[in-house]
Amino acid sequence: MKKTSTRLADGRELLYYDSRNDLVRDAVDPRPLDPVSTASEVRRDPLLGDAVAIASHRQARTYHPPADECPLCPSRDGRHSEIPADDYDVAVFENRFPSLAGASGRCEVVCFTSDHDASFADLDEAQAALVLEAWTDRTAELCELPQVEQVFCFENRGAEIGVTLGHPHGQIYGYPFTTPRTALMLRSLAEHQERTGRNLFDDVVAGELADGARVVLEGEHWAAFVPYAAHWPYEVHLYPKKRVPDLRALGEDARTEFPQMYLELLRRFDRIFGPDEPPTPYIAAWHQAPVRGVGAVHRGEFALHLELFTIRRTSGKLKFLAGSESGMGVFINDVPPETAAERLREVASE
Repeated sequence: MKKTSTRLADGRELLYYDSRNDLVRDAVDPRPLDPVSTASEVRRDPLLGDAVAIASHRQARTYHPPADECPLCPSRDGRHSEIPADDYDVAVFENRFPSLAGASGRCEVVCFTSDHDASFADLDEAQAALVLEAWTDRTAELCELPQVEQVFCFENRGAEIGVTLGHPHGQIYGYPFTTPRTALMLRSLAEHQERTGRNLFDDVVAGELADGARVVLEGEHWAAFVPYAAHWPYEVHLYPKKRVPDLRALGEDARTEFPQMYLELLRRFDRIFGPDEPPTPYIAAWHQAPVRGVGAVHRGEFALHLELFTIRRTSGKLKFLAGSESGMGVFINDVPPETAAERLREVASE
């Protein structure tokens, strides 16, 4: 992998990740851009103890542009985008409309491919491996920023999820705090360790593999299963079998096997509802240990894993977060996890 760092016209960082070492990335961004001005701040909720990012400037962000005006495509034929080069493998840049900025963290956009009409599932294994390298490199660099406490790599896919740009891309957030969901995991981890002397993540993975009813895929170095108490209609958790706290710590064997496992999962997701259904909307979320650990739990006890889920519950119908979910945080799942796992085993890609 070759990494090239440059700057856009307004000073934001842009990075190219290339599979070839002989590529030169010297294209200049000629756009007359004003410096990025953000109004982002993080406020604490005194009742819940969690944080809310207030980012009113995001109201002006690009919203469903036509394909020939996509800001994530390469710059070609006199049209200048966020990426000055006329082609690229993987590109990462600072978000022009960040939810978090400055002392409040950092937000980046990850373009998985220059092909506007592709999806992550369309990538070959080499390209997916390059995206993994980019995620890992960005995790390493963002962990070094003093204002960042947790790094979150994720992909929102589909208009139903709220995606405003159709180009295949994801995002990376460098939070200035440990997220509430991770804090809950750490609390459960500490309680389990105190009660049993064992690691909770290890016990969960071992239990799912021993039971087998909810296992979707198992490789030599990764395991994918629908969790026992899945929140979403179709939800899969992908774990490396050797526990590591973040992407930086993945071994080479796990890195090599990841593209095959992950691409297979994504392709199965697109088959859940049948060949006549549009592509399945999903969220893919990497859970990594906080940069400096929290409380009595050492960050090495946390288990890196990816959670993949869709809000589509059946053909033509979405799972809405209504009164119980939105008002009280109690999910009601219409699809039994065992049924979801069975369906995901049935639709193995050809």
